[in-house]
Amino acid sequence: MSHKGKILVVDDEASARTALAELLRDENLEVETAADAFKALGKLETFVPHVLLTDLKMPGMDGIELMGKMREIDPECVVVIMTAFGAVETAVEAMRAGAFDYVTKPLNFDELTIVLERAIESRRLRVEADKLRERLSERFDFDNVVGASPEIQNVFNIVSQVAPARASVLITGESGTGKEIVASALHQRSKRKDGPFVKLHCAALAETLLESELFGHEKGAFTGAVARREGRFEQAHGGTLFLDEIGEISPSVQVKLLRFLQEQEFERVGGTKTLSVDVRILAATNRDLAAAVEQGSFREDLYYRLNVVSIEMPALRDRPSDIPLLAAHFLERYSAENEKSLTGFSDGALEAMMSYRWPGNVRELENAVERAVVLSPGPRIEREALPAAVAPAPSALGKGPKIPGASLADIERYAILETLEATGGSTSRAAEILGISVRKIQYKLHQYRQAPKSAGVAVETD
Repeated sequence: MSHKGKILVVDDEASARTALAELLRDENLEVETAADAFKALGKLETFVPHVLLTDLKMPGMDGIELMGKMREIDPECVVVIMTAFGAVETAVEAMRAGAFDYVTKPLNFDELTIVLERAIESRRLRVEADKLRERLSERFDFDNVVGASPEIQNVFNIVSQVAPARASVLITGESGTGKEIVASALHQRSKRKDGPFVKLHCAALAETLLESELFGHEKGAFTGAVARREGRFEQAHGGTLFLDEIGEISPSVQVKLLRFLQEQEFERVGGTKTLSVDVRILAATNRDLAAAVEQGSFREDLYYRLNVVSIEMPALRDRPSDIPLLAAHFLERYSAENEKSLTGFSDGALEAMMSYRWPGNVRELENAVERAVVLSPGPRIEREALPAAVAPAPSALGKGPKIPGASLADIERYAILETLEATGGSTSRAAEILGISVRKIQYKLHQYRQAPKSAGVAVETD
């Protein structure tokens, strides 16, 4: 039978230590004991506990010192302190130093088992979170920017040169080109790599919420602000703040962001205290910010503050020689994730991928390969496993409107309906591929339901 967890009990009272160990073993816990801190450290050569349960007052080295030594060896070790009732203040100090919890002597065993269960669960969640962060780091690692084309090699060179600097960087390019991966690479290769990498999607929030997310707010600053809250700038102190879709922020937020870039200072929403943090700003956009400056929708001074260094991510259609390399990269990843042994792509599948324009760029290619991996029985990915938009079936060539000979409305209807079919009915994905709004697609679908369905005729091909 597997144990619920490993506990190392450290207590200089032999009878108390032995009795406690037996009770914990009855609770299906794997237990080792030590008479003092030095013996406890010696145990670590053969026994790595999930929880260190240690007495606070011990000769030679007390529980707080032992906790520090344990953390040097195993940063994930969770520590619970045992203390006499009169030494509770010292136990509280231990918690401030990093202990998970404390229990008072004489021990209430029911209370202790609850604390230990919570401690074991805390460690499990912490380990899982570390694994998740590692997986995310791997996903957004610069090694995932695959390519040998001159366009992408230029991006590699700029990242290598710019990463160690403090300068703000503006990453531009169409959606799906890998702007977030480049931002992550800049952080990972900078002197701030051990600090936080905080991300915020500016287009996903209303103006008031965006301001609060960036700068934080004080209690009572607005309806629902029931407590003080740190913003992303404070969370990113000592690290990097990545602002995605920076072109969508309002003029008032632009002013406050400009002030921070100039002075490294800000106030929380509803607050008067000026705060100063050390943060590097990386920003990304799929908009033409220079054109937005000319139109008056984006501040010129903010644009130049953000655009100290510019990195332009090339569209996938502008580096077609990288398509086979990227496809092979994604094939390897998703074959492993789905426990499949796929050896590559058929000539027909490669031809279809090379001929397609990839309006959704690398992200669309990744999704297409993942779908193909899931649907392919093996040993290779055939053309039929790719999305219909990438590799239309021969019979589909007879369904579209004649060009010339069809109205623009017929062509538009065909494009919308076929793209919706290829995206599994996702209006947001179809809107991104077609370069129109979701609302327009919904409006057109309503029109199509109201009107008689027009007859589709074949696309003329040479």
